[in-house]
Amino acid sequence: MDIATFRTFFMWCTIINAGLLVISFLMLAFAGDWAYRMQSRWFPVSRETFNVVIYGWLGFFKMVVILFNLVPYLALVIIG
Repeated sequence: MDIATFRTFFMWCTIINAGLLVISFLMLAFAGDWAYRMQSRWFPVSRETFNVVIYGWLGFFKMVVILFNLVPYLALVIIG
């Protein structure tokens, strides 16, 4: 495998994972009450706890996407 293959791989990983992150954010921004109602059927949590958990997860996922997808892609673009 050469650098171009890895660059393409990380580019698509970044696009797909960033797309999932944006979709998750938009769903929570515009349908947060619906998401809370769906989750509270299975897990009885307060709205404040739900917000902390879900936005904490989104923040963690954002850091993972940046660290493991975007940074390697940018490094390969720079050296390629």
